[in-house]
Amino acid sequence: MESVILRINGPVVFADGMGLAGLGEQVDVGDEKLAGEIIALEDDVATIQVYEDTIGVKPGEPVVARSEPLSVWLGPGIVRSIYDGIQRPLQKLFDYSGTFLERGLSTPGIDLDRTWAFTPTKTIGDTIVSLSILGDVPETDLIVHRVMVPSGMSGNLTWIAAAGEYTVTDVIAKVETAAGEREITMLQKWPIRRPRPIAKRLPPRVPVITGQRVIDFLFPAARGGACAIPGGFGTGKTVTQHQLAKWSDVDMIVYIGCGERGNEMTQVLEEFPVLKDPRSGKPIMERTALIANTSNMPVTAREASIYTGITMAEYYRDMGYHVAVMADSTSRWAEALREISGRLEQMPAEEGYPAYLASRIGDVYERAGRSMIEDSDGTTREGSVTIIGAVSPPGGDFSEPVVTHTKRFVRTFWGLDRDLASARHFPSIHWNTSYSEYDVSAWYAEHAELPWAELREKTKALLKEDEQLQNIVKLIGADALPDKQRITIETSRLIKEAFLQQAAFSEVDSYCPLEKQLAMIDIILSFHEQALKASAEGKPVHQLLSAEIVEEIHRMKEAIPADEMERFVELKRRVEAGF
Repeated sequence: MESVILRINGPVVFADGMGLAGLGEQVDVGDEKLAGEIIALEDDVATIQVYEDTIGVKPGEPVVARSEPLSVWLGPGIVRSIYDGIQRPLQKLFDYSGTFLERGLSTPGIDLDRTWAFTPTKTIGDTIVSLSILGDVPETDLIVHRVMVPSGMSGNLTWIAAAGEYTVTDVIAKVETAAGEREITMLQKWPIRRPRPIAKRLPPRVPVITGQRVIDFLFPAARGGACAIPGGFGTGKTVTQHQLAKWSDVDMIVYIGCGERGNEMTQVLEEFPVLKDPRSGKPIMERTALIANTSNMPVTAREASIYTGITMAEYYRDMGYHVAVMADSTSRWAEALREISGRLEQMPAEEGYPAYLASRIGDVYERAGRSMIEDSDGTTREGSVTIIGAVSPPGGDFSEPVVTHTKRFVRTFWGLDRDLASARHFPSIHWNTSYSEYDVSAWYAEHAELPWAELREKTKALLKEDEQLQNIVKLIGADALPDKQRITIETSRLIKEAFLQQAAFSEVDSYCPLEKQLAMIDIILSFHEQALKASAEGKPVHQLLSAEIVEEIHRMKEAIPADEMERFVELKRRVEAGF
């Protein structure tokens, strides 16, 4: 029986004659062969979500099953690429159709004709296991692509290609398995909705150093962790994610523009090719893959885009790379779920979202992780996927469903505050609503000269006390407070303005190394101790708070570059001697 379209409801299409197809299978819909995926089957009728605009598609047009699930092409060429939500390279689509993309265009996610320099690392006769590395391919100046044995395959290597130039479809190895001889190419496919298996999961106890003081010092993210950045419109979610993408000490970035405005993705596309990586001096794009599925693109492809990006990140994790996934924003992704659910006439839950919203959010964040992979020769490699999702609650309401369910699955929560943003305090991550549950103190104790955990606890205690005092100040004014409390308020002001506030567009302050962060907060806390001591000895508090050294502390983040750390030592000496 020929499969044909029965009826159409926006991006949802119902097709008859699909009894032999499977759930999750890819299909070509209509005369234009629009990409779709089967999301429900009832007898011979399949419910299909189409990843392109369905305007003009008519009942009676054919539907052809592809006999495979929606999958990502994996191999050399992912880094530096710009894809849409279902991994179609936008540059190639532009070359085919011009500025406005035509419907039904389909092209592989990886260039099948380009040759890559392959260098084998195994020899004939070697025993290989799942994810063994067969050879290396220099993908970019920053990423060496490690050609791996497909997941689940093991046996003896009977043939391997010599060093040379090969396309991703050329056979580069043959393996004798229990089921017979298998050929291996550099190209693999993996279903986007199925997580790649982790051989050995490691605890998330190594921080991701981002160069942003409020994050690294107060609310650190961990490699393999799940983080959320919720905030209302204009609070700086996108700029914060741009900063994390630019400066995080990970090996690779997968940036997913999920339902955001086109001009924001344009900013990423313009900045990243010219922005220099702080560690290598190379362009950031040399370690970045972009997925652009903006608000004016098909809503169903937006739903798939996060899974597409995470699957690519898991692939590079298995090579032994630390990958950060930036999803901006998961609220737009959840809105796509809501729209599709409405088209399917499913029973809505709170605020119209589908009842399975929480489980879908959990599916996404639970694919984060830090892993250890052991090769057949006994060598091991460590990789991780860190997921950082922006959440855009309407009106900045943190009690709405997407934020509420996200908090169940993340352990780092960077809550953006509208009042801070209005006061031009960026990043507007509020110190009282944010938290991090990752225990990275052992790493800091080993790698930092100053006691991070001790300094952090003192800082958090001062900020908490300041919050309580601010309520009193509103009633009676700061001058009526005891000297000790006035010093606490001034120190907290220094912490907020001279330390936590950071200029994203400053050449000196945009990125702050860990060593400089700890030196800065150590000076501020030293000022607090010395001011309390001087006040106890009878020095007037107004003289302490108006001392010239206070202004120097305010200016140190801009005035002292990271490569002049000796000036922080001198400034601390002057703080300790100043009173």
